[in-house]
Amino acid sequence: MLSYRHAFHAGNHADVIKHLTQALILEALSKKAKPYCYIDTHAGGVLYDLDSEEAQKTGEAEQGICQVIDHPLLPQSYRQVIIDYNSDGVLQVYPGSPAVAQAFQREQDHLILMELHNNEVANVKRETRYWNNTSVHHRDSFEGLPAILPPTPRRGLVLIDPSYEIKTDYTKTAKAVKNAYKRWATGIYAVWYPILVDDKSRILLDELEQSGIRRILIAEISREAGTDETFGMIGSGMLLVNPPYQLDEQLQEILPELAQAMLGPDAKASVRWLVGE
Repeated sequence: MLSYRHAFHAGNHADVIKHLTQALILEALSKKAKPYCYIDTHAGGVLYDLDSEEAQKTGEAEQGICQVIDHPLLPQSYRQVIIDYNSDGVLQVYPGSPAVAQAFQREQDHLILMELHNNEVANVKRETRYWNNTSVHHRDSFEGLPAILPPTPRRGLVLIDPSYEIKTDYTKTAKAVKNAYKRWATGIYAVWYPILVDDKSRILLDELEQSGIRRILIAEISREAGTDETFGMIGSGMLLVNPPYQLDEQLQEILPELAQAMLGPDAKASVRWLVGE
């Protein structure tokens, strides 16, 4: 399905947990001089105008990044990416995952961006046309990810964040991770997933818990559903395979307060190992 457009949701609480985690991983990878490869399976838009009709229609950034941009626990590296795109001090542009990745990219690092949506891939190609060492693939990432692995260099991060518009996306995502891991077991995999009122995330978690893959970390933020809520997203999570050293401790410190700032005072955060060593 290609009806999903992230412009309606840019800068929401899901983006915050996804992109701060992405930034912390890229920061860790950048500590060594060795090059790395960053692969984005659902690149979406590179930059999002928070004053656009789409963003204003939902106003999700108001309860997301706008609530925490000045929070002392927000990772400075992630905050700086946003500040650099809003030099006048007014939060108008929100950087998507490709822009976050490019902010950390060094001359020796390679970015691979995948996108299936025709309009979105045109935007990605236009916005990245002057970027160093960056490839854009117009393809279905569920099929395309295993096909490009292992990458060169054989060190890096894969960010996987489908829309989960249909229930089978949970199974497809789990299968893509398992197939990718067989080809590149040393890579870091960061998988975003929604937590819904009618939650289906256990489909993804159960499949990967039973996959034989080791070192799977789970980080989630969520709130309780209201008595009149029967659908919609009440939180989101990140499933992390081969996370960098001490990432679990960083997220344990960061997420509880950020969750409450964005989702309400009763919101909770959880960081736990789904599968250990």
